[in-house]
Amino acid sequence: MTKVTLIDNRPNGEHNIDARAVNSKEARELYQKRAQIYPKLAHGFFRNLKWAAMIVLLAIYYITPWIRWDRGVGRPDQAVLVDFEHGRFYFFFIELWPQEVYYITGLLVLASLGIFLSSALFGRVWCGYACPQTVWTDLYIYVERLIEGDRNARMRLDKAPMSLEKAGKKLSKHAIWLLIAAATGGAWVFYFADAPVLFFDIFAGRAAATAYISIAVLTFTTYTLAGMMREQVCTYMCPWPRIQGAMMDKDALSVTYRADRGEQRGPHKKGESWEGRGDCIDCRQCVAVCPQGIDIRDGDQLECINCALCIDACDDIMRKVDRPTGLIAYDSYANQTRRAQGKVANIRLLRPRTILYGILFAFVGLLMVYGLATRQTLDLNVIRDRSPPFVRLADGSFRNDYALKLVNMTNSNRRLVIEVSGLEGARLLAPALESEGAVVANAGADGVTNVRMHVVVPNSVGGGSHRLTFTIRDLESGETATSASAFLAGEAP
Repeated sequence: MTKVTLIDNRPNGEHNIDARAVNSKEARELYQKRAQIYPKLAHGFFRNLKWAAMIVLLAIYYITPWIRWDRGVGRPDQAVLVDFEHGRFYFFFIELWPQEVYYITGLLVLASLGIFLSSALFGRVWCGYACPQTVWTDLYIYVERLIEGDRNARMRLDKAPMSLEKAGKKLSKHAIWLLIAAATGGAWVFYFADAPVLFFDIFAGRAAATAYISIAVLTFTTYTLAGMMREQVCTYMCPWPRIQGAMMDKDALSVTYRADRGEQRGPHKKGESWEGRGDCIDCRQCVAVCPQGIDIRDGDQLECINCALCIDACDDIMRKVDRPTGLIAYDSYANQTRRAQGKVANIRLLRPRTILYGILFAFVGLLMVYGLATRQTLDLNVIRDRSPPFVRLADGSFRNDYALKLVNMTNSNRRLVIEVSGLEGARLLAPALESEGAVVANAGADGVTNVRMHVVVPNSVGGGSHRLTFTIRDLESGETATSASAFLAGEAP
């Protein structure tokens, strides 16, 4: 009978099984099921840093839709608003139109470069402190700890038989989780409509169906991902752990167990000598506080999010046993190699990789700032009528018809002169807009004004397609906008 050998990391080591049973129930049982993780509360600098990051980021998310910003009469006063109905994105003093979507692209590029730079410097610091999955999971664990107690208390509660006390704690925890999830979904839809109005409409049953659907979907995903799946999202669903290696090099810092100092590990009693052994006393406190349930002493692992809580836990133990802190710390492969060779370890933040990411980040950022500082508030779109392609007038000249869209991105009305150039003898015909010999149109505030225009060209222009340019100019500020189009003419008789 053919035998195959499967190796896993469990204590029983090798498993010899019948090859024909690979897909059987017995074979499937060789794969370890998810074990519930009960992270212990850590105390120290990095835990306080995570508390601060969680509070600040959650405050930004939940409070921002309620911030007001005066833009004048008839315009939304919400500081941050994605207004799909009118095709606007408002961010405090910035107002973006649909044709300026490239600014959103710039923000995405900046975000990507920022993550690349932070990863090259400090590993998965984004994952450990600012990722939404991390932030909401941290909040859910806080609620869980508040109701059910710390690690040992939660473990005892889960093992205990069902009782009124246990049922009450579980129901309370899940009820609060659902409230947080619903608030998360509710806060999200507030970014797409006036928050105070939508808030009352939701509870009065007057809100649009899309609002209720969005809240329901986000409530479900927040509750499921942060409450139930937790570390599985980071390990199996998120692509970043699998690509972050490309952003890092041997000098990149990440949370590291300094095996050269910690081994050989083992229990230690007070008064015993430290000679001939490492500083690690195998207390497993680094494992107890890990929200991913891993042992940092096993080296680099896909699951590690670099939250650094193991550093706080280990430093606390080192102080208790009167040993130097930093057995677990931010370190690099290069430093581990240097220490093994008897050299002095050092931190190299300025490296070709980090310099390149920093330059690209600064370049894109400055480019966006320059674009916003010099952006035009006037735009012009020209659409040529295609049927008929041209009209021959009684004097033999040719006429083409155009629809002009005058885009005024300011909050005040503007008087605009319309001109055409690029084709000798071309003149505009728009009797309704004639004013003192010029074609002048009134462009309404914060909107698009449609104007019908005729362009007449002498028959000497020749047949075929000719290029011409429309220009609009603000009579008060002098700001201009142009748009190219085509003029079609037939052969002269």
